[in-house]
Amino acid sequence: MDRDESERARDFLDLEEGRGPVPILSDDAARKLLQQVKRIAVVGASPKPHRTSYGIMRYLMDAGFECVPINPNWDEILGQKVYRTVVEATDATGHFDIVDVFRRSELTEEVARDAVDAGAGCLWLQVGVVNWEAARIAHEGGLTVVMDRCTMVEHRAGAR
Repeated sequence: MDRDESERARDFLDLEEGRGPVPILSDDAARKLLQQVKRIAVVGASPKPHRTSYGIMRYLMDAGFECVPINPNWDEILGQKVYRTVVEATDATGHFDIVDVFRRSELTEEVARDAVDAGAGCLWLQVGVVNWEAARIAHEGGLTVVMDRCTMVEHRAGAR
């Protein structure tokens, strides 16, 4: 196992065992959050139906959430105008309750800074995405943090 894989494994273990440097919302708290919010910025959204971000964004929209896609490579996804950054989308459309991130772990620190600058409510890193520095940036910027959780799965679980 190389150094990067070892660090990644340690980050996941720290999350699982609650040993991270900043607080992360529990399953129940994440589900409760989803019952209270309306607007979600979907960072890394894709217009490709086989991509996870596409299916989850479609599910969230069908469930009544207002989703705004964030991706500098596209103009429209699922009929929604796409913005390059969370700050740009916030300036154009208003405050986001959740910034839902579909990016590799090592790319999330910039997204966390953008979410803080935009005044978002929560940085939500999708399943398989764990970055303690991004979590620290978000937490110190006043955002709640969720890591390695799927908004769709948690929404479905909270609806039971």
